[in-house]
Amino acid sequence: MLAIYGPLDLILSVVYFVMIVHIIMSWLINFQVLNLHQPIISQIWVGLNRLVEPIYAPIRRILPDTGPLDLAPLVGLLIVISLRAYILPVIFGFA
Repeated sequence: MLAIYGPLDLILSVVYFVMIVHIIMSWLINFQVLNLHQPIISQIWVGLNRLVEPIYAPIRRILPDTGPLDLAPLVGLLIVISLRAYILPVIFGFA
């Protein structure tokens, strides 16, 4: 069981890190600390969007439209945290 739990926990840890970086970078872009006209910032932003969009898209379909406020990152982050902390340990008998 540890052979399955370890890689799943590692994948969820990487997803958690990428989502945190994406959220912080979106704040910095919205508050105009970072500029998307800089090539390296633009490439990082596009890459992060490509990584997290498969996670956010199904969540956006379920959530109601809240206008300019996007709650998909918050819900996605809560799902990843609950998977890492509560669901995986219970499934694999570590709790």
